[in-house]
Amino acid sequence: MRASGILMPVFSLPGPYGIGTLGGEAFAFVDFLAAAKQTYWQILPIGPTGYGDSPYQSFSAFAGNPYFIDYRLLAADGLLTEDELPSPQSAERIDYGALYQQRPVVLRKAAERLLAAPTPAYKAFCEAQSDWLEDYALFMAVKAEQQQAGLSDWPDDLRTREPAALAAAKARLAAEVDYHKAVQFFFYTQWNALKAYANGHGIQLVGDIPIYVSPDSSDLWTRPELFQTDGAVHLTNVAGCPPDAFAADGQLWGNPLYDWPRHEAEDFRWWKRRIKHATSIYDVVRIDHFRGFESYYSIPAGNKTAAGGHWEKGPDRAFIDAMHKALGEGGIIAEDLGYLTPEVKTMLAASGYPGMKIMQFAFDSREPGNYLPYTYPRNSVVYTGTHDNVTTEGWRQSASHDLRLPLLRVGYGHHPAGRLAPSGRRGPHQHPQYAGCELAVAAHPAAHPSPQCPHRRADRAVPPRTGRGTLSFPHSPLHPDSSSAPPASPLPERRWGAAVFCVFSEILTQHFFGAFTGASSLYFSVFPSVSLDFYALVSQIPFRFCFCALLLFFGSYAII
Repeated sequence: MRASGILMPVFSLPGPYGIGTLGGEAFAFVDFLAAAKQTYWQILPIGPTGYGDSPYQSFSAFAGNPYFIDYRLLAADGLLTEDELPSPQSAERIDYGALYQQRPVVLRKAAERLLAAPTPAYKAFCEAQSDWLEDYALFMAVKAEQQQAGLSDWPDDLRTREPAALAAAKARLAAEVDYHKAVQFFFYTQWNALKAYANGHGIQLVGDIPIYVSPDSSDLWTRPELFQTDGAVHLTNVAGCPPDAFAADGQLWGNPLYDWPRHEAEDFRWWKRRIKHATSIYDVVRIDHFRGFESYYSIPAGNKTAAGGHWEKGPDRAFIDAMHKALGEGGIIAEDLGYLTPEVKTMLAASGYPGMKIMQFAFDSREPGNYLPYTYPRNSVVYTGTHDNVTTEGWRQSASHDLRLPLLRVGYGHHPAGRLAPSGRRGPHQHPQYAGCELAVAAHPAAHPSPQCPHRRADRAVPPRTGRGTLSFPHSPLHPDSSSAPPASPLPERRWGAAVFCVFSEILTQHFFGAFTGASSLYFSVFPSVSLDFYALVSQIPFRFCFCALLLFFGSYAII
């Protein structure tokens, strides 16, 4: 079966208040997906963003981003008046500084009305989310009192949660705590309404969670014993990746590393809570840097670069078995980009989760791994690029003429004579015009698997899209023989159809919807691997000719 969808971060939606929200534009996007016969809408992490405004550095693994709350929906609920709505503003890029200053002013007015007469729904929400909500709200209140200082710079008694200091802070900051709880109620009320609407229209939401939490987060503050700290909530080792062709000094992420023996001793209770929460607000969850569960790169805290780090063993199968026991085996996408050791491959196979492949990496001269499409194994989610890359059209346009020719020769059984380097590797919160990424899922065994860099952070990716059906691929009835070699023919008939389908979808998206949002398609197809000969050839033909030819071809071919 096939299914398909689009990656569109919430913040990249159009809207009148400087950032995309959970309001009418989000519902209209669901309508667009349904009308286009799509199945999946993938987003980036939706947590409240901290320093740098990256969705991968959040104040909480459980909270929602107040910037996504739609003022108009609050007004419809009687929590804001029309006069209190800000004047509409249009912006090509998000001004996070302005949002930081302006959003709380409006949200406090709505919170005051709610807290003056708390509704049964609000009380039920606070009770249902009590395992994280109170601690998160107190963390945010203390952080505001400390002039937004990072957790590591808080006074010792507050940082280490000494009982007397904690009790005094709760009493002193009660009103601020209630405000942050109300804001989370607003967010999840609107999020749940959007999810219900999407599911009612046949659209499933694909979420994204980072493997690590932020060093400035309520997660670390509340349970420091679950992380590698010195007992005073100071980090002893931090996350990153070693030097490679992309970064001579490696990448120093600075996230807290887990104390995995402690997690295992608690039967991974915190992680079960986290995944259970994620699967309750998303239909499918992509876990970032999945290979970190098998082994992770550890850098001494205080190092200026990642060059002095080393590899440590992770929980491996014990973690996978605990997740299966608690949550079942479906609904997860494993972001497994990077050098995959035999141990990582064994862990991934045991999980049953689909891994990821990136087509743009196949033509990147710095990429040591083999991402050529004909090598893709069964049970893979294949992307043209992730949200750290430009769109495929931007990637194609950025390539030099000399490097485009090898792309034309890439097909089943052919290796490229050269590789293309993508022109951008920054996230969409910095490049909103690159918000979307296309993808295709190939379900054929790999002919020539080969390793790739384990640690790259350009690995933040987008979930898949698969025709109109369910996302999960381990044992597709279309491909019962997972051990058979790929067909000998360079371009058998059904791969011509698959190539046409991908090009047709690409053209529709780029030329009819891309101008509106910058989004691109995701391809989740579970048919044999797609040769790129036809795709690359068509990409060189003028659009109008290509579009007309494809209409005729696609119509006569019916649906693959």
